Amino acid sequence: MLGFAKVGHVFLSVTLLILGMLGNGFIGVVNVRSWFKSKRISWSDFIISALALSKIILLWILFLDCVSMVIFSKALAELRPLEVIDVFWTFTNHLSIWLATCLGVLYCLKIASFSHPTFLWLKWRVSRVVMWMLLGALLFSFGSAMSLICELPIYFLLRETAGAGNVTEHFGKQMGEYQQIHVLNMLWYTPPLILCLASYILLILSLGRHMQQMRQSRSSASDASTEAHRRAIRIILSFFFLLLFYFLAFSITSYSYLLPSSEMATIIGQLITMLYPASHSFILILGNNKLKQTFVELLCCECGHLKPGSKGPLAP
Repeated sequence: MLGFAKVGHVFLSVTLLILGMLGNGFIGVVNVRSWFKSKRISWSDFIISALALSKIILLWILFLDCVSMVIFSKALAELRPLEVIDVFWTFTNHLSIWLATCLGVLYCLKIASFSHPTFLWLKWRVSRVVMWMLLGALLFSFGSAMSLICELPIYFLLRETAGAGNVTEHFGKQMGEYQQIHVLNMLWYTPPLILCLASYILLILSLGRHMQQMRQSRSSASDASTEAHRRAIRIILSFFFLLLFYFLAFSITSYSYLLPSSEMATIIGQLITMLYPASHSFILILGNNKLKQTFVELLCCECGHLKPGSKGPLAP
């Protein structure tokens, strides 16, 4: 049963890797080509491109971890270079989450409409706000990666002790210390979650006010501002739910050595973990007019309904 699960694990990992590479690679190619043509790039395109690059790196790290766990699980368990890979994964993981959060904040500042002085001050300085958020994202990602160094020695000691069945009083103390450090490290995810949730709430409130104004003026409810609100809300909400599933999978993988079927729990956790970087790219494509138009044109060309270089069905 476990052998069949490992084969399915590798197959699904390869599938998610291919899907993620296609989606994120498509985003990177389209935005970089547009950047070279126009000699400039917007903040949203820059963040989306950086997000796609970080998720490509994250996908490869997760995929190599999946394959090594299936093929060389016992041989790689004691290799110290894995600690360096874990630190690099932590940095890329946090950076990816922060970039998605920065994108949600950017959408909120550009689309939402409020008369509060603080919001107006941020809205008028949106470029400066995004720039400082990106710098803060790098610092937070670096800090989270450095904090992992304190946790790794205890983690490897606990895994070796639990595998040997040597549960002693010292093991209990080490377990308590590891859980404390692990909980503190999980707090690094709190700021992006709060900002993501705040952006979503502000967009919902702004959309409600806008719809009320449209009803009072008896205008059409499907104007450009309403569609922009709804599109941004769908992007932020989908990212929020994917992030929650991602945290759940990460927790399963981190504590898998304590479960009765630790290897099966690790397999399930790793597959759910790969789902976020693989699927989020397609949500971004469907939520971005330029990416969606190029994607539809590419599909039409592949199906033979559109000649290369001609205008697509979504072109103005």
